[in-house]
Amino acid sequence: MSEISRSDVAPAEGHDGIVTIRGGGNVRGWNGIQYKTGLSEKNAGARQLSMNVATIPPGGVAAAHIHVGFEVMLYILQGRVRHEYGPSLELVVENEAGDFIFIEPGVPHEVFNVSDTEPVVAVVAR
Repeated sequence: MSEISRSDVAPAEGHDGIVTIRGGGNVRGWNGIQYKTGLSEKNAGARQLSMNVATIPPGGVAAAHIHVGFEVMLYILQGRVRHEYGPSLELVVENEAGDFIFIEPGVPHEVFNVSDTEPVVAVVAR
């Protein structure tokens, strides 16, 4: 995954150990996904954790990829996705709003928004 430059990082308010980002818009796209400003080392000082909101447009696909050296957790706020995963993308699981998802490092996966009319919106932590 490409890195966000500091100029793309939303300003954070920090007060005695609590850091807040107020609002924020999409700061970048990657692999068919739009990412909303979130918290990371770059703006909150987090050492091993980041969190943002990802949107896959209707009918969108996040092409096959792997996460090298880090875990990912997602919480689906809106929409339905199909994950095709495994060495040859031979396994399938569908998830919908309200589902929590954990993806281990190194697992090949491709993500499909199964709706042609509704975006998928998810909180992503890694």
